[in-house]
Amino acid sequence: MRMAWRFLLPLGLVLGLVAWGTSPLLGNLIDRWLRNDVELRSQLVFYSVQDTVIRLAKEPLGLRLDTLFERLTRDERLLAVGLCAPDGRLLNHTPTWPLVLGCPASPPPPAPAASLPVPAYEIEYLGDGSLLIASFPLVEEGKDLGRLVILHDLSYIERRSTDLERYLMLFLGLLGVLVATLTAVVARLTLKGWVRQVRQSLASAAAGTAPERSSDPEITALVREAREALRDLELPRGLADAIRVDWTPESLRRLLRTELPEAQVIVVSNREPYIHVRGADGQVHVQHPASGLVTALEPIVRACGGTWIAHGSGDADAAMVDGQDHVRVPPEDPSYELRRLWLSDAEQDGYYYGFANEGLWPLCHIVFVRPTFRAEDWAQYEAVNRKFAAAVVAEARIPNPVVLVQDYHFALLPRLIRERLPEATIITFWHIPWPNPEVFGICPWREEILRGLLGSTILGFHTQFHCLNFLDSVDRFLECRIDREHSTATTGGQVTLVKPYPISIAWPPAALAGQAPVAECRAQVRAAHGLAPDSLLAVGVERFDYTKGIADRFRAVECLLDRHPEWRGRFSLLQIAAPSRSRLPSYRHTQEEALALAAAINQRFGDEGWRPILLVPRHHEPEEVFTLFRAADICLVSSLHDGMNLVAKEFVAARDDEDGVLVLSAFAGVSRELQEALIVNPYDSQAMAAAIHRGLRLPPEQRRERMRLMRGLVSEHNVYFWAARMLLTAARLRKRARIQAQIDAVTRPFPRDRRREARR
Repeated sequence: MRMAWRFLLPLGLVLGLVAWGTSPLLGNLIDRWLRNDVELRSQLVFYSVQDTVIRLAKEPLGLRLDTLFERLTRDERLLAVGLCAPDGRLLNHTPTWPLVLGCPASPPPPAPAASLPVPAYEIEYLGDGSLLIASFPLVEEGKDLGRLVILHDLSYIERRSTDLERYLMLFLGLLGVLVATLTAVVARLTLKGWVRQVRQSLASAAAGTAPERSSDPEITALVREAREALRDLELPRGLADAIRVDWTPESLRRLLRTELPEAQVIVVSNREPYIHVRGADGQVHVQHPASGLVTALEPIVRACGGTWIAHGSGDADAAMVDGQDHVRVPPEDPSYELRRLWLSDAEQDGYYYGFANEGLWPLCHIVFVRPTFRAEDWAQYEAVNRKFAAAVVAEARIPNPVVLVQDYHFALLPRLIRERLPEATIITFWHIPWPNPEVFGICPWREEILRGLLGSTILGFHTQFHCLNFLDSVDRFLECRIDREHSTATTGGQVTLVKPYPISIAWPPAALAGQAPVAECRAQVRAAHGLAPDSLLAVGVERFDYTKGIADRFRAVECLLDRHPEWRGRFSLLQIAAPSRSRLPSYRHTQEEALALAAAINQRFGDEGWRPILLVPRHHEPEEVFTLFRAADICLVSSLHDGMNLVAKEFVAARDDEDGVLVLSAFAGVSRELQEALIVNPYDSQAMAAAIHRGLRLPPEQRRERMRLMRGLVSEHNVYFWAARMLLTAARLRKRARIQAQIDAVTRPFPRDRRREARR
């Protein structure tokens, strides 16, 4: 062992000196290598699109050129692409082009030699060297058509150099452990000469030189293994770009670490993901609200580990929080903080029941329920939005958190947060439809709502149609610059990107775990509701809400039994509906209408052993809902107007047997994605009855083919993909703002005319 220590101590000192001495040198070498690589990639990009750009640049509108440029900038290191005219004007560019940057100075004219394969081009670095500008001339038959300018973001080089240093230190540590182990073994088993040969060979390998030739093949093999270990340590760094991302909680966390390092995520919604209620036995129970927003958003916050701010509505909520009104959730596996805010009865009446649900909800859904606007409700809406803004500021630990604002309850919140946290990245998602300007103009406070939402960095809707309606509303009611090509609205220097982000569900959904096989679910549900084992079953899952078309669904069943009496006694609709907003007259009327209509249809067609409509007016937990989905032959989603409607996607996710039929309203946003469903007009009872009849008779192979396609879409475009798209956009905008700030810092001391003179 003394021999081993006499070898290991000097070796450790040498390795430490090597690591300390070579780290800066290696960092500079990698920096130069990566910059040369980016310059080479710029040339490759140019040569791959040169002919296409020349052709498209001559077209009058340039729309196809925009599409080409957008595709090029999907590379995370390629920041922007622009087309410059021969006279130095910027003709076209991608949305990520820095606002203060014009066309670079013209490169020298091409060399006269016809055999020269590479046209003259110019490379320039701006700011702190993290922005590379590559300018390529576009020449056709000796005519100068301008230049293609490619901007590369080089900020990743520093991260790569840091990673390399880590890998170097890790390799040296592993190499030291390997050498120690080998030395301890051979010191006991071999002669001094053999040990000396091993030391010499391993020392040569560590120094990166060729090992001395040895007559013992074992020594050669050991040195070869050490070299292979070095190569293996270098391998993983280049794999990520070549692998398709399957969006999961882990990949979302990885995205946050790489693209939004050290970013704090704060989510704001009215409804909380977990409600603590006190049961009849006096014990506190946890309840999951019947909310599509919560269903979609809760897995995201679990993955991000941020803070969720919401109204504490449970009668035991206050008993479960700490001194700062925080509680760790989920209860079974805490992964994030829930911050509860307390609202008085007056605040709830005005903000939630009043302006939000008697005003904005019917205004945006357009289902022929007149919106009600009262000045006192608006005052409470403003006050509650300010209360939530104060909570966001109090929770923010850094000046530029990522704040996810959810839904129509907080139309004023983005602007209020922007005023107090100007560097924050605010992503607002509007979960309900946005009406056309004529309808939106009914709202007395339309300008205030639009200005509030334009405090967002990114404003998301489910569909492009709703995005266009919003931009049209801004265009009509505000003085604002609208860029329809890039879907942005600019007011007061604040640019808001308005984009469609169709929301989805977690995949695989947690409620699917532990479910019995489909055959058992079918038998269980039919037995629980007194149905024959071979009866056909449709299910509907909603809140009692006039936008969901529950009564229209019942009328379609009535029409089906009228026109196709062969289904009497063989088919039933199981409708579960959680009571919601029962304090509002329109919601009470919806529930009363559904109960009365179900009773009338059952009385007309039912008999002692069969009812065509089974209405269960109570809340169901997600696991219960998925059991119903697996037991059903058909799922009916008949929304009269809906932003998305996640019930349809949950039904698809529940059917891992690839069976079942989805009858889907054309007025639900999800119909733009799940086009293999049977799409219907829910206002047309006869057409909906015909769709149910068709679904009941659809051949098994067609059912499976349709379901297989829908499951593929929902699994790929899951809720993590939804969040990742918004967060990636936010990361790119933050990066652009940082680079533009660096450019501003360089160009600020020079007047515009002097900068032009310098370029000449």
